[in-house]
Amino acid sequence: MLPKLTFVLGGAASGKSVWAENYLLSSRLEPVYLATSRVFDDEIKMRVAVHKSRRSDRWLNFEADLDLSPPLSAMESGQAVLVDCATMWLSNQMLDGRDVPAAQNELLAALTTCKAPIVIVSNEVGHGIVPDNALSRRFREAQGRLNIALAAQSDLAVMVTAGLPMALKGHLP
Repeated sequence: MLPKLTFVLGGAASGKSVWAENYLLSSRLEPVYLATSRVFDDEIKMRVAVHKSRRSDRWLNFEADLDLSPPLSAMESGQAVLVDCATMWLSNQMLDGRDVPAAQNELLAALTTCKAPIVIVSNEVGHGIVPDNALSRRFREAQGRLNIALAAQSDLAVMVTAGLPMALKGHLP
């Protein structure tokens, strides 16, 4: 059985999404994918295609680039939800000039009230160099705050590096 909230953290191309997908599928619940990415160039289009190619027709797929509350509130207890990813969701919030602390609070509340177990993927952005521009530094700080809040609320927090999971909080099955 999946915990109520599993937080999967890792660097870019660390294998975190593949690990999260397989972990969710191990539950044998109906898999639901909430995609947060906006396709605005060929690189993102290619990344989305790679992610889609891994998923069978068994998955229910939804796009939710800004407001995750409506799809999360529509989930049922026989489903398991993968939110991929919090980093793209946060980018969308910032690029649209939204109130990030308010949006974060809404997300955390939606995660709490969702009837289905949730696996949420996010990037660890604090291990790199200090960005050279103000927007990137604001993003890094906001992502760090979001990751801290998600980890605090999670029952299981997993760091994935080179495709290998390490439990930061809770226990891996």
